[in-house]
Amino acid sequence: MAAQALRELQRLIGEYAERWPSWSLHQRVTALVEIQRALRRFARATVLPDIRAAKARILEYLRANVGRVVDTDELEVVAGIKEYPRRIRELRVEDGWPIVSGLKLAAMDDESEDLDLDVGLPQGLRPDQYILIEDRRDEDAARRWRLANEIRNRSGGVKGKILAYLRANAGINVTIEELKYVSNNSGDWERRTRELRTEDGWPVVTRLSGDPSMPPGTYKLAEDKQSEPHDRHISESVRREVMRRDGARCQWRGCGWPEGFPESDHRFLEVHHIVHHVEGGENTADNLVTLCNIHHDEVHRSGILDLENDRPGGSLP
Repeated sequence: MAAQALRELQRLIGEYAERWPSWSLHQRVTALVEIQRALRRFARATVLPDIRAAKARILEYLRANVGRVVDTDELEVVAGIKEYPRRIRELRVEDGWPIVSGLKLAAMDDESEDLDLDVGLPQGLRPDQYILIEDRRDEDAARRWRLANEIRNRSGGVKGKILAYLRANAGINVTIEELKYVSNNSGDWERRTRELRTEDGWPVVTRLSGDPSMPPGTYKLAEDKQSEPHDRHISESVRREVMRRDGARCQWRGCGWPEGFPESDHRFLEVHHIVHHVEGGENTADNLVTLCNIHHDEVHRSGILDLENDRPGGSLP
């Protein structure tokens, strides 16, 4: 098969080289189209010849080059078809392979102040270049893809759809691309996602707000539980001021999460009123303290706020 494809390619190139000066522009173009098709057939016969499906060929090539920048020209040759970009997207979105392109990296960089992209990826990655970050797929991707389609087609607003998707995947990292898709590519998906955390009290976390072990470009609903109504009225600027003051660590005596804890121990950092909001406590930094969700629950259950020595402690007022 390879020999036959090579002979056909040589025949077409030879004919073109001999006759192109006398051909019209249309004849030249159509002849080059035939050469391109013959070249694709030759590529399929000589590059990964035992793998027939274009998507499988692309994946095999990327897995053989994990962590290396792969140009689109390479993937076109490997795929042997013109529609190879769609196959790459299927590998990433539907099959869960961690493939990053220059376009995806640029989108991640533009999306949110919550996202930290300093993870060693080439910052000069072009839109027509790709990297398979690691040779491991997300086995849950197919289920999420079906769910995303179902939620996307529901009636209702963007925020409700995003919340439904996050709640169905509570505790699981979901990508920017998934949230964009669920929101039907709405331009305000990021603002709606932030509102879920800052206004509605849902513990939506990212790498920089709540869970430093998360990959860049991902969001997660830490747990399927909405915070108490009074906690939802704390402005984001005050919340961040409290987090900075407390070093983004739980101030419960002897805790200090996330410092010293394994990355798998996911606890969402929250801010707690020292004097309860319903008892006149203000939403100011002086009346707020950073706690992990476990000790925040403990305070509300026991009525005891046991903080480090340099913070107020003892029984709640």
